Amino acid sequence: MQSAEEFRSNNGAVVIIGASHAGVNFAFNLRQQGWTGCITLIERDPELPYHRPPLSKKTLQSAELKSTPLKAEKAYKDNNIELKLGYEVTVVNHSAKQLTLNDGQYIHYDKLIIATGCRAFIPPISGMDVAETSNTNRSIFTMRTFADTTAIKAALNNSSDKQVVIIGGGYIGLESAASLIAMGAKVTVIEKQPKILSRVTSAVMSDFLTELHLSKGAEILTGKDVIEVKQLSHQYPHQPSHQYQHKQVVVCGDGSEYCADFIIVGVGVRLNSQLALDAGVEVEQGIKVNEACQTSNEDIFAIGDCTQQFSSLYQRWIRLESVQNAVDQAKIAAQFLTGKLSQDEPVQQTVPWFWSDQYNCKLQIVGLSDGYDELLVKQESVDQFSVWYFKADKLLCVEAVNYAKAYVLGTQAIKQNLLVDKTALQSRDALSKETLFLAVSN
Repeated sequence: MQSAEEFRSNNGAVVIIGASHAGVNFAFNLRQQGWTGCITLIERDPELPYHRPPLSKKTLQSAELKSTPLKAEKAYKDNNIELKLGYEVTVVNHSAKQLTLNDGQYIHYDKLIIATGCRAFIPPISGMDVAETSNTNRSIFTMRTFADTTAIKAALNNSSDKQVVIIGGGYIGLESAASLIAMGAKVTVIEKQPKILSRVTSAVMSDFLTELHLSKGAEILTGKDVIEVKQLSHQYPHQPSHQYQHKQVVVCGDGSEYCADFIIVGVGVRLNSQLALDAGVEVEQGIKVNEACQTSNEDIFAIGDCTQQFSSLYQRWIRLESVQNAVDQAKIAAQFLTGKLSQDEPVQQTVPWFWSDQYNCKLQIVGLSDGYDELLVKQESVDQFSVWYFKADKLLCVEAVNYAKAYVLGTQAIKQNLLVDKTALQSRDALSKETLFLAVSN
């Protein structure tokens, strides 16, 4: 690994591939930390870089459909950051330190930052490829970009029955379901696993969110494997014979069928790691990076959802899909490149946190629940509670529904490695740090 001094003396050309939260925050951090060389941001999305979490929530429901920019266009100019929107990197020549774009132009770099994130995964279901690529009546969508949100809203407005099937009961699928129901849609969520969110949360939270969606009119179907998507044309009575509404029929392995005007697929993501592989850097369950977000190539860094980094907090390699992690990594990488952080300095890793908004429910999560052997529920009211995940006496994670205080106290406990009084969690008394925390854990 190069030293901080060597980096400080090399204020050359920095090129960032990917202009979402990680890439944009890195560019501005780098400039603020004193980098005087060229900074170029390359992004395949033609939109001015925008916040992505609101896409399935506020953006979709907004009467005036528009994205929420991460930075004003003027800010890029004021900070001498070149934006190349609507371009795609096709080749990384790490030996020559040169990128090739989809229009044939070449770009030189001294330091390369890969912030390519993930893309939505479309499962190989029979008939889905036809519906997805139809130019005349596209009816398969994902929820990943502003263009996706725009297309989904247009499809809903143009549909006669407003019937929507969402394949996948993860956070994206459930947030989209909540927004579409608020917009007057009839929504069916089909999940392959026995419960929604089964890979990321406990039965307690899964059951609560299932009941929440059912109470709002959604149909939640679990343990169903989608095997085919069929297309048909439906003629509406009292309309001229040439007016047809194209419908999709989602077929499950048990023979059940569900009709939809359009389908949203939210079954997971695939890493955008091909450019990293082409550059010869190490990739496993993500682009492997050290504490400074440097890859196995000393001139190539990676930040954001596409990375895998060793967590000193959890003592294992993890890949996080969160805005918080993207922002943290962007700051650390910028500090290292400008010599504000040396390779010998320990990096203070932030406790992972996430959130999800569904109807009137705000779910805040701090920590990772993987490996828990006990959970306790602190109930304040019907729609205000928290779930505390432990491994022996160590607190791993807290999920709080409309319960900011539990989230704050959980964050403090995990960050400071505090012992939590489980009796206090099970009492009817209100949460307080005076009664909740016992001592510092060894």
